[in-house]
Amino acid sequence: MGEDSKKDEENVTFESLGLCDELCAATKELGWTNPTKIQQEAIPIALQGRDIIGLAETGSGKTGAFSLPMLHLLLESPQRLFGVVMAPTRELAFQIHEVLTALGSSVGAKSLCVVGGVDIMTQAISLARKPHFVVATPGRLVDHLENTKGFNLRNLKFLCLDEADRMLSMDFEEEINKVLQVIPRDRTTYLFSATMTSKVAKLQRASLHDPVKVQVSTKYQTVSTLVQQYMFVPFSHKDCYLVYLLNELAGQTAIIFTSTCSHAQRATLILRNLGMHAVCLHGQMSQPKRLGALNKFKSGDRSVLIATDVASRGLDIPCVDLVVNYDVPSNSKDYIHRVGRTARAGRSGRAVTIVTQYEVELYQKIEASLGKKLDAFPFEKELVLVLLERVSEAQRLAALDMREDAGFRKRKKGGRFEKDEGGSEVAHLLKRGKFQKKQKRGGRGQKQRRR
Repeated sequence: MGEDSKKDEENVTFESLGLCDELCAATKELGWTNPTKIQQEAIPIALQGRDIIGLAETGSGKTGAFSLPMLHLLLESPQRLFGVVMAPTRELAFQIHEVLTALGSSVGAKSLCVVGGVDIMTQAISLARKPHFVVATPGRLVDHLENTKGFNLRNLKFLCLDEADRMLSMDFEEEINKVLQVIPRDRTTYLFSATMTSKVAKLQRASLHDPVKVQVSTKYQTVSTLVQQYMFVPFSHKDCYLVYLLNELAGQTAIIFTSTCSHAQRATLILRNLGMHAVCLHGQMSQPKRLGALNKFKSGDRSVLIATDVASRGLDIPCVDLVVNYDVPSNSKDYIHRVGRTARAGRSGRAVTIVTQYEVELYQKIEASLGKKLDAFPFEKELVLVLLERVSEAQRLAALDMREDAGFRKRKKGGRFEKDEGGSEVAHLLKRGKFQKKQKRGGRGQKQRRR
């Protein structure tokens, strides 16, 4: 019976779901051979014009499940500002925008990404051109609705909330309510989430009309192609074990997750000081730097990405071989999403969690929610401690760099000078002409020589 159902799933195509020929051709260009389970369930219902609650685990193809029907229905009744997609993080918003742009290019649909950290006036000018779709983070969308003249969503046909549970856990409830108040009640709404929390259920009652619930995974779990392991290490030698792990698995692309921005910055500096091609991604970076870091990692220019949980949700980065939890996540849902960055779309992958004596309880909760004991990653303590001297020196240099950066930020607040990544105080003083002034005061001999 199971084999027959698998064959049936393989026989399902985008054409058989009722999508137009142009979109089916666009899916082939993106390399989407067959629709995923959530797409098979959601697309036919969406094409009937029904509201949808989609529940599926990370990496299940939710973006295609709401993008394809919206594009198909746009072709049937074309209009500007046809649909809005809201996402919890800037990186996820950019990714959805890229998918919509790629799929929509075949039918002439225009998409605009509206997120914080980018010049608001440039976005306002782009919104004035009235694209078909706006992909936004809730805060910046509300900014435009309240402050951008001429921009409104009174004729909106579709609203999609992606990763709704994450948005509500990040306290975007007030912004979402403001958006719901200014859009038509007769719109179609898609609500996609990995889990059905009480807040998501409340949002469902407030924003959906007679929705169809599509659930392809009842248990919150990791994929079978993922190898999950742990390393129990002393806190004082945590960095040493991280370096050992990356050396043991050299040649693999890795995402390392930390709990705070400063941990991400520090770990990146340590790895760079040891000659590893590492780049970091966290919420305190400017938006261009965040996108630059992500693009460097996606293109293969950098093999290691150190990130906070801004990169744990929804991001589809191809060919990630390894996920390392440098800091144990505070709950099992975050763990599932972190390790979901590897072993995607049927590929294999490995996740290793570094556990110190202070994180044992958190780790045990994760094991309990998974319903199984994870295997230990094999290592020899003597070989790890061989690296101790080099790692200690890298730590010392990283601490100096971070102290220097903190000093630059304080001075920047006082308006004295700015520092870019890789810049120096001397370079910036030269740019602003302060050294030239000093030379003029005591450099009469130099002027005479020039004459």
